[in-house]
Amino acid sequence: METEIIMVGALLTGFVLDQVLGDPAWLPHPIVGFGKAIAWLEKQLNKGAHRFINGAAMTIVLVGTTFALTNYILIVLQEMHPIIPFILNVIIVFFCLSALTLRSEVKRVFEALQVSLYKGRIQVSRIVGRDTTKLTDKQIRIAALETLSENLSDGVIAPLFWFALLGAPGMLAYKMVNTLDSMIGYKNERYGYFGKFAARLDDMANLVPARLTALLMLLVSGNLSKCRFVLSNGNKHASPNSGYPEAALAGILGCRFGGPNYYSGVVVSKPYIGSRDRVPDTDDLKLSLAINRRCEMFMVLLVSLIVFILP
Repeated sequence: METEIIMVGALLTGFVLDQVLGDPAWLPHPIVGFGKAIAWLEKQLNKGAHRFINGAAMTIVLVGTTFALTNYILIVLQEMHPIIPFILNVIIVFFCLSALTLRSEVKRVFEALQVSLYKGRIQVSRIVGRDTTKLTDKQIRIAALETLSENLSDGVIAPLFWFALLGAPGMLAYKMVNTLDSMIGYKNERYGYFGKFAARLDDMANLVPARLTALLMLLVSGNLSKCRFVLSNGNKHASPNSGYPEAALAGILGCRFGGPNYYSGVVVSKPYIGSRDRVPDTDDLKLSLAINRRCEMFMVLLVSLIVFILP
């Protein structure tokens, strides 16, 4: 029971810290370290005739080492004094969640649009991968809300899901998987083979969390009747997972996501999710942010209960 108390206490403390502090720019972040390690190894290994094998091996080693090393350190620290692993667990939870930062960035997009279209394009470019220089007001708002729903899964629900299953080591290993996918999981000439394993691993790691996120969004907003809408629209996205939280938010707001966008100068026609073509307004933003907060709190309470019931 002592271990469960430490885990739940650390989870709640780390969650509160993230809600209050977000991701301070002045604080060194372990994900930056993940990124540097991936970038260095990619330069050494992404060449020759065995790029897929090299990429898969790199992914397995990085993810496995992250989990094993974190788990080992926690075991060693536990033997020294219980408060030390508690602190480390708090730090891991704090760094692995990005709830406040996500909400703040999306809110700033809508605020920037009130100043000018140019400001809105600049602000949304911080959180999306598409070309933003020619986006309309409506496209900027939709891009921000799409990101809000997708990253609720990637940045909050999925890390908490893996914490429930594998503790802080699992949570940190998931962030390694997610970072690998964001850096090398692209279908292009450079990463098509090398990052394919990492991309598929990320798909697997998010398979349940993405669908759970959609369900939680419908639940906390009182829209469980939209389940059929989510099931029929969630699979329209190019990603096997991102479409489900997007469909949930589109169904709740009664708007339409997707459509054509430019990526690296090339137009990509995404299927539409939803049918009501309208411009999301400030009320839609407020509702979306409230849904995110409710989902976050619900998931933390659910994970805490799981940790106690399934030690």
